[in-house]
Amino acid sequence: MKKILIIDDDSQNRFLLKLVLEKENYKVIEAKTGKEGIEAVEKKPDLILLDIMMPDISGFEVYRRIKDKNIPVVFLTALGKGDFQEDVDYILKPIDIKELIKKIKSKIG
Repeated sequence: MKKILIIDDDSQNRFLLKLVLEKENYKVIEAKTGKEGIEAVEKKPDLILLDIMMPDISGFEVYRRIKDKNIPVVFLTALGKGDFQEDVDYILKPIDIKELIKKIKSKIG
């Protein structure tokens, strides 16, 4: 079973994403801060869903610290494309669940 790490400070977002992803037969790991997310990467997820605006460490900083792990990352954001410094994958909030599942399946099956 593929594992997805959700790094998001919003408990409601994590809860809803977990429900959807478990229904799609993914194992979900949750982290509510950037620091927890960096630590949770050691659990070797197959994909990371990463919020950008978090109170402790921004999603951009989390990404910089973990990108050498070669784990696919999809940012979850209300920011626009112009706010990204690197060529990364993202989904705009509010999240379109069908688009999210399609993106996940294209990356990890």
